[in-house]
Amino acid sequence: MLNRIRAVLIDLSGTLHIDDTAIPGAVEALKRLRSSGIKVRFVTNTTKESSRSLHARLSSLGFEVDRKEMFSSLAAARLLAEERGLRPLLLVDQAAEEEFEGLPAPEQGPPNAVLVGLAPKRFDYQSLNQAFRLVLDGAQLIAINKSRYYQTKDGLSLGAGSFVAAIEFATGKEAEVVGKPARSFFEASLKGLGVAAEEAIMIGDDVKDDVIGAIDAGIQGLLVKTGKYRPGDEKKLAEGVVVAENFPEAVDKILRAKESN
Repeated sequence: MLNRIRAVLIDLSGTLHIDDTAIPGAVEALKRLRSSGIKVRFVTNTTKESSRSLHARLSSLGFEVDRKEMFSSLAAARLLAEERGLRPLLLVDQAAEEEFEGLPAPEQGPPNAVLVGLAPKRFDYQSLNQAFRLVLDGAQLIAINKSRYYQTKDGLSLGAGSFVAAIEFATGKEAEVVGKPARSFFEASLKGLGVAAEEAIMIGDDVKDDVIGAIDAGIQGLLVKTGKYRPGDEKKLAEGVVVAENFPEAVDKILRAKESN
């Protein structure tokens, strides 16, 4: 069952696209959703590339997306760093570093925080050991997300959460999560839309971070069976939570619910 829906939060990787390939029918489905008058925001835990780069990727795939409609865990991490005056050690992909331009440089003082995203080329012993030592000495450990894995065109791959867990284990300290499934992330995603949490729905392929995270924040959730979805994920959801084969079917369900409310 879907309640009244005035806004849709849409995950990107695994829901609208996988790498450089759009989910079949997703471009047209997004257009149908927009034409209904329902508000749209794109929310992502992607940390391998900046919002500028991600927007360019979506545009190249045919999606009509305004950068102002995008809210990422990288943006949430940047806001947190500014609010707290952090000088972070950045364990993020080089392509995402531009999101943190303007933050205090290393010469302005030793890092007082470690920000961990998905950075396959930087997760070597030296970098992880540096992060370990900083956290052990009191630096804040901040996970831009703790995704266990994500979908690529050649299969599932380890997410940032695996490497965050290594630092947590070694230091005995728990990371603060700023991306999905953090309640604060979902609340920030709704800002400016003018809708209550219960009037919004989150569409995503991650049963834990997208769907259960949204539900815990008072937002409706809808799981799609694409991307990182694994058979049986729907069994982790409470009775009545909607599941769809893909994004186009999810849009169909939402539009039908809109007509009946």
